[in-house]
Amino acid sequence: MAKTVLPIAPIVDALVAQWATLERVVSPLSDEQWSAPSILPGWSVADIVAHVVGTESLLEGRDVPTTRDVAALEHVRNPIGELNERWLDHYRPVTRADVMAAYEEIVGVRTEALRAMTQNDFDGDALTPAGPDTYGRFMRIRVFDCWIHEIDIRDSTDGSVPSDDVPAAVALDEIATSLPYVVGKRAGTPKGTSVLFAIEGPGARQIRIYVDDRAATVDAFPDGDESADVTLTLDSIDLGRLVGGRKTANPARVAIAGDRAVGEAIVAKLDYVI
Repeated sequence: MAKTVLPIAPIVDALVAQWATLERVVSPLSDEQWSAPSILPGWSVADIVAHVVGTESLLEGRDVPTTRDVAALEHVRNPIGELNERWLDHYRPVTRADVMAAYEEIVGVRTEALRAMTQNDFDGDALTPAGPDTYGRFMRIRVFDCWIHEIDIRDSTDGSVPSDDVPAAVALDEIATSLPYVVGKRAGTPKGTSVLFAIEGPGARQIRIYVDDRAATVDAFPDGDESADVTLTLDSIDLGRLVGGRKTANPARVAIAGDRAVGEAIVAKLDYVI
């Protein structure tokens, strides 16, 4: 399997920008909003921030002790979920001010570490949430994860939406790598089918997927026809909600043109994030 080689500067710039946006989004929240349940099962809005702190702390080589059997919790479904929950347990008794101080501290440390990396470092092997790949791929996944959590926080509070194209574009680059898997394997789209994702909003683009022996992203469909057998038109924020399996996702907001049955099957299987 080919490694994902990505230029370091755009990915790091997007991640640093996304961290700054998360801080701007949570800073004006009332204490009630901060501690209120979020759209994520078992998590408050504060827990989402603590989750980002925990993940970046892990990447910095830090750890926290296990305080209870988090695997028994209903919303914890895998080892990654267990690891996440350990960090949340660590920060739940902590004041809002201390959580945000921890956020600012780890973001500063991680920013310095990423800025000090070379392109060779970025191209090095890493075990990512998507399997073995490069450290650069892992950092693109971090942009995606933090961008999705910005949506989660907004959906849990004032209902606003992200507007920054830079992290959105990187997050959509990451989503695009999984769409052939969704179309071909998860949705079982028939061989010979062409699928167009017409994505609007932040990071807007068109993604073309053709199903041959396996589904793959293409620059143009093999027959040269600009139209697709199935066209799915949706906002990038809605796509983020759908791939994340969020309860705020609404499949009805996806406009389907062409083979509706195939289109509905694809939309039903977009929730691939573990």
